[in-house]
Amino acid sequence: MLNAEQVQHIAKLARLGLSKEEGEKFAKQLSDIMAYVDMLNEVNVDNVEPTSQVTGLENVTREDSVSRFSTKEELLACTELPVEREQVKVKPVITF
Repeated sequence: MLNAEQVQHIAKLARLGLSKEEGEKFAKQLSDIMAYVDMLNEVNVDNVEPTSQVTGLENVTREDSVSRFSTKEELLACTELPVEREQVKVKPVITF
């Protein structure tokens, strides 16, 4: 069974701030979850084939294909932003 101190440590690792009351509340809840997982560990799965998907559905995808390459000049010509030294000039996103 987890105690409140262990829950506070787990919360700290996950960078979650918990109050003392929340730590005590979640200690019981997490302990119940761990007990349920322990029950699942008792199930005999020796003849069960591992699977990650049971419906048999598959994604329908198509092969990627390139129909035409754009040149650097074409790409630079389609921007409304200023171009400087063959590069699109944008506003800074990090300011100091």
